[in-house]
Parts: sequence; structure tokens; C-alpha cells
Amino acid sequence: MKKQRIIGLELFLILCSLLILIPLALIVLGSFKTRPEAGHFDLSLPEVWQWRNYMEVFEKSGLFRSLLNSLVVTGISVVCCLLCSGPAGFIIARRDTKAMRGIFALFMLGIVAPVSIIPTVLLIRALGIYGSYLSIILLYTSTSIPWSLFFLTGFVKTIPRELDYAALIDGCGPAQLFFRIIVPLLVPVLATNMVFIAMTVWNDFMLPLYFFSSAERWTMPLMVYNFFGQYFRQWNYVFACLILTALPITLLYLSSQRYIISGMTSGSVKG
Repeated sequence: MKKQRIIGLELFLILCSLLILIPLALIVLGSFKTRPEAGHFDLSLPEVWQWRNYMEVFEKSGLFRSLLNSLVVTGISVVCCLLCSGPAGFIIARRDTKAMRGIFALFMLGIVAPVSIIPTVLLIRALGIYGSYLSIILLYTSTSIPWSLFFLTGFVKTIPRELDYAALIDGCGPAQLFFRIIVPLLVPVLATNMVFIAMTVWNDFMLPLYFFSSAERWTMPLMVYNFFGQYFRQWNYVFACLILTALPITLLYLSSQRYIISGMTSGSVKG
């Protein structure tokens, strides 16, 4: 009976996976079809594989510029978030005081509190950085820190304090203790945070729409939106554009996949 339940569960999960795999296959195949073939929205193979579709997207969409914008914004936002939340998580986890618990609770409000667009726009304008890369990077960093801090603090609490004492006895200062002893142990959680923050920033549409005043700084989602508005009848180009947009972040996820499971479960059990 137990074996039958396992087989039934596996079949159910396979059917559920088709909800994702079938649309994905439709997009991939459609990106290599001609315009009339892609308009049928089916899973048939192209009569002739149209590799030229991808070159047309590069030439017509301004994809390379948007790709560079997304890489700059995503990369710097992820680095800034991890540099801020890593040491903060270590200090909060090690100093179990009422003040630190209050600070941690204050950070956690950032997980549930939405971004208020109008006051934020007014603040960014008052600082004189509206429309710049700096404005959007600061916004992404500030909104990502609470989520990152939650996981890092939980993981640091599972690291025995005896490691700290041993490092201090051997002559390590606070900075050496963190970067030489703690950071190597944080690799799974840091990789998990990196991937999920990068995915959030890369796929975000709203903040660049509000805070980038020039099309020269548009990220990939805004480029796709603009491209679809121009070529919404040419689905072969739209599919190719979607594939090119999703490819970089997909490669990042696949390259870090071995850290994801361990990072997601780290800190869930203390001791």
C-alpha cells in the first residue's frame, strides 16, 4: 500500500510538472518558427529551424543595452545586500539582547511592509538621484536586506559559539573571525540568497518603471514590455526575446543549484 501511494504521488507530481514544461516547450519551439507557425501556439517542430529569429531580436530590441543595465543593477544590488546583511546577521545572532531582538524585529517589518511609491519617489527626487542607477540599487538593497537577514541570522545561530571562542583564543580579531571562520560556513545560505535576490531584481518590472526616467537605463523586463508592444503579432520574435531574457538568470540558478537545497534548510533546526 505504501509503495502504491508513492507511485501515485510521483505520477501526480509528473502531471503537475507538465503545467510548467508544456508552456516552456511551446515558447522554446515557437522561438525557432516562422511567424505563421508560431501563431498556431502548438508543440509541433518547426519545418525549418529559424535561428535568425534570435539575431533579429538582438538587432530590433536593444537587448544588449538592457542586458548590461540588468547586469549592473542586479549584480551591485546583490553584492550590497550580502555585504550588509552578512555581518548584521552575525552580530544579531551572537548578541542575544533585548535591543538586538528589537532591531531584528524592526528589520523583519521590511518583509511584510510594501514599498510606498509616492513617498519614495519624493525622497529620491529630494536626494537628487532620481533616474540614476544609484537610486534603483539602493531601493533593491534596502528591500532585500530583511529577507536575507532572516535566513542568515537563523543559520548563524546553528553555528556553535565554541568556534568563536577558539578563534579569539588563537588571536583572531572580530573581522578575522567573521571573514575567515564564519563566512566559509555561510556559503550555502549566501548562495541561496544570491540566487533569490538576483531573480527578484532581474524579473522586477515596477521599480524600474517608476524610477528610471530614460529608456537608456531600462532593464530586461521593461525591454520585453516595449518589444511586445511593437511586435505583438510576431510571436516568433516575442518567444525568442523571452528566452534571451530568462537565459542569464536560469544559468545562474543552475550553476548554484547544489547550494539551494542546503541553503533553504539551513537554520530551520537549531543545534
